[in-house]
Amino acid sequence: MDSTHMIGKLIFCLLPVTLAAEPARQEKFLSNGEVKIGVDMTSGGSVFWFSELPADRNLLNHADRGRFIQQSYYGQPDGSKWGEKPWRWNPVQGGDYLGKPARVVESDGTETQLHVKSVPINWAGGQELDECRMEEWITLHGKVAEIRFRFTYSGETTHPAMHQELPAVFIDHALSRMVYYSGEKPWSGEPISSDVPGWPNESRDISESWAGYVGTDGRGLGVYFPGSKKATCYRFEGPDGPAGSGCSYFAPIQMLTIKPGFSHEYTVHLTIGTAEEMRSRFGEIKLGKVPAKTP
Repeated sequence: MDSTHMIGKLIFCLLPVTLAAEPARQEKFLSNGEVKIGVDMTSGGSVFWFSELPADRNLLNHADRGRFIQQSYYGQPDGSKWGEKPWRWNPVQGGDYLGKPARVVESDGTETQLHVKSVPINWAGGQELDECRMEEWITLHGKVAEIRFRFTYSGETTHPAMHQELPAVFIDHALSRMVYYSGEKPWSGEPISSDVPGWPNESRDISESWAGYVGTDGRGLGVYFPGSKKATCYRFEGPDGPAGSGCSYFAPIQMLTIKPGFSHEYTVHLTIGTAEEMRSRFGEIKLGKVPAKTP
C-alpha cells in the first residue's frame, strides 16, 4: 500500500479506546497584537492555538494528542498496534493514541520568540523514543507566525523511505473548503483551487507550496511550506470546534529515509485571512520580505 494513503486513512482520528488521564494543560502563548499562537507544554510543545486578534478565535483542532500542528515521522513496522491495527515506528510530538503525553526537556523564550525541545512518543507503541528529539522555534511577524522545526535521530536502525508529514496540520472542522494552487504557472496570479476533501485521505499537487482551509465566510487558516509540492488531506466528520471530533487535515509530504545520524530541519509560516490574502503574504515571504505590522 502507498505510504501516503496509509497515513491519511489512519493517522490521528479518534478511536473508541480508553484514554490516559489528562494532566492539566500547561499553555504558553506568543502575541503581537495581530495574531496569537499557543503551544501545549503537556503535549511536547505542540501548537494547539492560532488566532487572529482581536477576535481571538482558535482555528486549530486539538481533540487528541495527534491533533495539532506538530512533527510526525514514520519508519519500519515495529510490532505495535493502534487499537487492533498493526502499526509502525512513528515518533509523534504530542503523545500517543491512548493519551500519554510527550515530555518537554527544554524550553525558553522571549517576548518575541518561543523555543521547545521534546522527546516524542511512539504513536501506537506508547514508549518514549529517547533516540529522537523534536524542536521548534516560533516567532511572529505581523499577521504571520513562523515555525522552524527540527528532528534528530541518534538510533542505530535504518528505516525504509517513507512519506513524512512536514508537518501534520489539524484545523477546525468548521473550515471545510481546502484552498491551494495546483497549476503549472505558480505565483502568476492564476485562479486558486477550492474543494472539500473526503475521507479517507486524498492527495493534492500544491505547486505554490501553500494550502489552507476556509469557512463559509471565505476566511480561514493557511500554511506555507517551502520545499514540498504535494500534500495528503482529508476531512473527518464530527462536531466543529477546537476540541471537536471533526477536523480538516492536510500535511505537506516528502519521501525521507530516517537512518543513523539523520537530522531534518524545515520552516513553515501560518496566517489567517482569505485565500488571496494567504497567497499574497506567502508570496512576499517567498521573495524574502518579512511581513510587516499592519498599519
